[in-house]
Amino acid sequence: MPALIKFLHIAAAIVWLGGASFMLFALRPVAAAQLTPPQRLPLITQVMGRFFALVWAAIAVLLLTGLAMLLAVGMKNAPTGWHLMFGLGVLMFALFGHLYFGPFRRLKQAVVAANWPEGGRRVGQIATLALVNLVLGALAIAAVVFLA
Repeated sequence: MPALIKFLHIAAAIVWLGGASFMLFALRPVAAAQLTPPQRLPLITQVMGRFFALVWAAIAVLLLTGLAMLLAVGMKNAPTGWHLMFGLGVLMFALFGHLYFGPFRRLKQAVVAANWPEGGRRVGQIATLALVNLVLGALAIAAVVFLA
């Protein structure tokens, strides 16, 4: 069972961080270079909507498996890196919640209203927050690798 929990934890992190990397460094730049805002923003909104559904599932898996691993060894016995990962993970969850219920919600509204400048501004906000989460995710991984 511990191996399955660890596998699910790592798989959920890969889904979230890998998807964020794809969105930031592959999809967004190519879409910006090749599509006009009326084409690009609905595409990005729909892709993000599908991806964000996966992120919510990944967050649930990360939280459940992370807590299971921490509780299995006891919070006071867990390595420092685990505590750092947990703290960074909670920060990432909160940041994603803000991204989803703030800028992403407003992006969807801008696309429905065909307000392309506002939509572009919201995509920029989402990209910035996603990049911060990507860096936090890398720091969480580093904490476990180097401080476990």
